[in-house]
Amino acid sequence: MQREPHLDNAALFARREAAIARGVGHSHQIFIDRGENAEIWDVSGRRYIDFAGGIAVLNTGHRHPAVVQAVKEQLDRFTHTCFQVLAYESYVELAERLNAKAPGDFAKKALFLTTGAEAVENAVKIARAHTGRPGVIAFTGGYHGRTLMTMGLTGKVVPYKAGFGPFPADIFHARFPNALHGVSVQDAIDSLESIFKNGIEPTRVAAIIIEPVQGEGGFNVAPPALLQHLRALCDQHGIVLIADEVQTGAGRTGKWFAIEHSGVAPDLITMAKSMAGGFPISAVIGRAEIMDAPNPGGLGGTYAGNPLACAAALAVLDVFEQENLLQRAEDVGQRLMLNLQELAQQHACIAQVRGLGAMVAMELCQDGDPARPDAQLAKNLCTQAAERGLILLSCGTYGNVIRILVPLTASDALLDEGLAIVGQSLQAALAAG
Repeated sequence: MQREPHLDNAALFARREAAIARGVGHSHQIFIDRGENAEIWDVSGRRYIDFAGGIAVLNTGHRHPAVVQAVKEQLDRFTHTCFQVLAYESYVELAERLNAKAPGDFAKKALFLTTGAEAVENAVKIARAHTGRPGVIAFTGGYHGRTLMTMGLTGKVVPYKAGFGPFPADIFHARFPNALHGVSVQDAIDSLESIFKNGIEPTRVAAIIIEPVQGEGGFNVAPPALLQHLRALCDQHGIVLIADEVQTGAGRTGKWFAIEHSGVAPDLITMAKSMAGGFPISAVIGRAEIMDAPNPGGLGGTYAGNPLACAAALAVLDVFEQENLLQRAEDVGQRLMLNLQELAQQHACIAQVRGLGAMVAMELCQDGDPARPDAQLAKNLCTQAAERGLILLSCGTYGNVIRILVPLTASDALLDEGLAIVGQSLQAALAAG
């Protein structure tokens, strides 16, 4: 890397503006120099607490020693072959271990790719190959990626879909339950029935895809009753049920897969993000007979299941077991929820605190009215937090939700320090108007 050591964040950001496409968004004008567990230091040497975790990628923290060691050892052996040309054991072992973790009392197989969007795209391909049908039903507020198919599935226009159409045909969106905004489970079920009557008959639907907890959509938790209804509906009509666990998977919610909380076993699961501690890899895991539907050569990719990423993912699985991180996710989540609920009692602008495990968020509104989302307050809160040494992210259909994705390996002291900054920053953002 060629960088003059005296350049600060502002100078580097100016270079970034001149060299990088405008469509690549930027949450903070901060350039990281190094990271350690749940802390980072920027190029000027300033310390920050990381409550973003690379958008749910760092459940095991920055540079976990076990992950770093596994990748170093793999670097000394080989870095790439393309699995379809020369296979390697780590790919097979990772598939075996993830298949064993996936819910459902049936034989399973796996496929590895590079990004979450690729995983979703391939899950749809597999479902279509298995059923011979074209249709896919997703949900409002859902986020599934930035490729053409996954943009079509995504239920949020700005910024993900605006200006990029037309999108693939035979994609439909049902309503996602949201009690705060008056959308019940029955409303969601009724919207599915409406799609079957007015949009596409169920015998032409290949898959229904849902996030057990919506990520970009605002950390809205899918009620178990809805997930159970979807399972029955898919069984009735021969539809493949896909759980998009790209953001929820790898232990964020206190179970390896968030859908386990509902007792539902989907046919296919997509995951990525935290499964390899920061190294790019994604997966589709599911029923063996469905996974085997595409012909040889129909699935794969040059970098798919990269050896370095497979080594990292195996190390992450070991770390979860050795450090009991699923229980830690529950403990972290409880600490976050209790603190933010106390904050909500002090500020009417917090419409709701919600989440599952350590996937926790608070929704902000104007004058205590949930029907008036306050995106500007969320933006100002993130800015104020960064000024005080805390990295936060917003999300939600209206951009008014503050989400917390702190590494599960963060200490209680660091969590409390970060949460104190959240409170201070909210106070400052409200005072600034």
